Amino acid sequence: MYKGKKIAVVVPAYNERELITQVITTVPDFVDRIYAVNDASTDDTGEILSKLAEKISRLTVIHHEKNGGVGAAIISGHKMALKDEMDVVAIMAGDGQMDPAILDKIINPVVEGRADFAKGDRLSIARHRESMSAWRTFGNFLLTFLTRIASGYWHMVDPQNGYTAISREFLQRLDLDKIEKGFAFENDLLVKLNVLGARLVDVPHPAIYGKEHSKIRYHKYIVNTSWVLLKLFLWRLKAKYLDRIIFWKHCGKSFAKM
Repeated sequence: MYKGKKIAVVVPAYNERELITQVITTVPDFVDRIYAVNDASTDDTGEILSKLAEKISRLTVIHHEKNGGVGAAIISGHKMALKDEMDVVAIMAGDGQMDPAILDKIINPVVEGRADFAKGDRLSIARHRESMSAWRTFGNFLLTFLTRIASGYWHMVDPQNGYTAISREFLQRLDLDKIEKGFAFENDLLVKLNVLGARLVDVPHPAIYGKEHSKIRYHKYIVNTSWVLLKLFLWRLKAKYLDRIIFWKHCGKSFAKM
């Protein structure tokens, strides 16, 4: 346990044979459970994870028969964490981009009750984004702006940052099956959390790029995610404001008939 809380880490993995062992074996000792989700990899990622699970007792491996996307992999891990009654659940991708040495900084706002959801931020401090390409930096700032509008989290930065931690309370309140399963998972999650009233904290940290190979094609990704964000913005307005106005009008009419 960490500061009296049971901590879990979900590791979504698709074709990460080169880095998955490093990711799993460097998860800090204070983590109680590791849920590695093999999202129907076509390489031997699944076999590597299964062999690691024989040696690492806190590691549970979930195998998807069909590739569902990074969001689907994370959701599978979240469901298992809820079943095991974990208090705080973090995400560490299988590509080695998330520094295990700062996991405590990511989870602390949630563990200490200062936030319901914490996420990494590679953009706010200039030196933290030095290893980020100009195109990726532009895309992340653009999606930050659009996600602020869609989600209502106006102080939020770097929504595509998947290094996150969430409390069990809000994980239970989310309808996990209705969250975007692909690369827009983070954006959709932020919108849903805002509607639920979750407190969000950004945790600045440097960007890390090494041997991993991005599976995102940014020109298509930005266009597709922008369309998703427009739909999410309209959904948030309806869920957070229009539905409530209709509800209170209905209550008023009911009260007047009494």
